[in-house]
Amino acid sequence: MRTVAIRRIDRAKPETIRALGELGVATVHEAQGRTGLMQPYVRPIYPGCKASGSAITVLATPGDNWMIHVAVELAREGDMLVVGVTSACTDGMFGELIGTALKARGVVGVVLDVGCRDVGPLRELGFPVWSRAVSAQGTVKATAGAVNVPIVCAGAAVNPGDAIVADDDGVCVVPRTKAEAVVKAGRAREVKEAETRRRLMAGEISLDIYDMRARLEAAGLTYVESLKDLEES
Repeated sequence: MRTVAIRRIDRAKPETIRALGELGVATVHEAQGRTGLMQPYVRPIYPGCKASGSAITVLATPGDNWMIHVAVELAREGDMLVVGVTSACTDGMFGELIGTALKARGVVGVVLDVGCRDVGPLRELGFPVWSRAVSAQGTVKATAGAVNVPIVCAGAAVNPGDAIVADDDGVCVVPRTKAEAVVKAGRAREVKEAETRRRLMAGEISLDIYDMRARLEAAGLTYVESLKDLEES
């Protein structure tokens, strides 16, 4: 691993990132072909967390949060820190003090493939965090890593400047160059789902709306009136 901190990265347009956040993780994930979703062990540290921003990537060593401090300097308004590690770790590598520094710089949230601490103070601060674990285990500042290089976080590839969408459903990564196309596909999906919702409210059932009956028949499904009828057949 090369120990480097890259100052300048390309980002998607702020309005594109905002639109992705409005769509939400579930819709964005589906709109980009069910890709980009981080492993479900990365969860919001308190209910109601929601954010979307440009990825500032951090590659750290386990139990060492030095590179997160470096990333604070490089982050700007509208960014989200995404922290990966060279091997699995649940130590509390992020807390309220760093969260305060990031919020002061306009950073909108943090995603951690490590542990987080200070849940209560971070909630009071109104700073959203998604993490692998919650742990009071302290950390050191001893080994240099990297900032704004390609990383893997919770099973998802993340490049600097990729769009990050995070809410109660989890975290999804949208490649920067595909962000506008995903917004378009996501909005089309919302229109389609609104019509489906209307039909469901009117009493139709999903088997008919999604034209499943012929496919079920082809798959061999048959209907019988009762268990007795099944036993007698």
